[in-house]
Amino acid sequence: MATGHLPTGRTSHGLNWSAPAAAAVKPLCENGTPWILYLLEECVDNMWEYLSVVIGLVSMFCFLLSTLPQVYVAYRNGKVEEAMSFGFLFFLFSGDLTNFAGCYLTSQLPIQVVAVIFYIFTDLILISQFLYYKIKNNSSKKNPLLKWLCFMWCGAGTLLLLTLPKIIIDSNTAVSAQGPDTTRKSMKLAGFICGYMATIFYLLSRFPQLYKNFQRQSTEGTSYLLFALAMMGNGTYGLSVMLVLPALRGSKQAFIMNHLAWLIGSAGVLVLDFFVTAQFILYRNNRTSKSIALPSTTEVEPLLCDDEEQSVL
Repeated sequence: MATGHLPTGRTSHGLNWSAPAAAAVKPLCENGTPWILYLLEECVDNMWEYLSVVIGLVSMFCFLLSTLPQVYVAYRNGKVEEAMSFGFLFFLFSGDLTNFAGCYLTSQLPIQVVAVIFYIFTDLILISQFLYYKIKNNSSKKNPLLKWLCFMWCGAGTLLLLTLPKIIIDSNTAVSAQGPDTTRKSMKLAGFICGYMATIFYLLSRFPQLYKNFQRQSTEGTSYLLFALAMMGNGTYGLSVMLVLPALRGSKQAFIMNHLAWLIGSAGVLVLDFFVTAQFILYRNNRTSKSIALPSTTEVEPLLCDDEEQSVL
């Protein structure tokens, strides 16, 4: 069984996997777990690898959900441009883009491609919310066109999310099957470089948000679940990689080196998120005067409210 490297940063779980065999050759996985072989095309025939796969899927699930609480909080209070650092969103988006490039260049599994495209989609939602409320709150009069542009953008993004994975997977399979060995090696090297770039971007993403919270002396308007789920995802990712080692058939040193960039990124972001957690604890009582005076009202009109209904009321 070949040792596979899954360079998706937030989604990869660093497991041994069997490359898809040619159509005429039956894969040799007599004692493997059927559902893992079907879903991940990976031959898992021992307890350590099984635990690694399960914990790796938990890690992926945590990352898939991590940005959704922040999207909801931003929708509810409309303070996203005050609470979130644009640098945080920019570096997070850059990390996911380079992650996606690593997935494509190293011909990763379909489930990874779908996951990383979902990450990019949620990043775009967060950035769109940030820009929407930034423009809306700085404008002295209402602009219905801005709301419709936002809805159209989200609709177009959803359609792209549904169609893009299949297009990329099909084209990537064709390139991998037809390209010479030198091309595949060059693509794999470029994928590793993208992995290190993604690690740098993910690490850089926390510093603007840490500074923003410190500058405001508050974490109001941000969802702690965003960082809590990221911590769970990074922690379980590292654990899933380490669980492979006892059952590894190849070189343990080579395996660690292949995953070093993503291990550094996961551990580094995990440490930085502990500092973010400390800020949530330290600033938990630091609320703005408006929020204290009007705890049950929304400072900014939510995105889905109708302008005409608001004016009538």
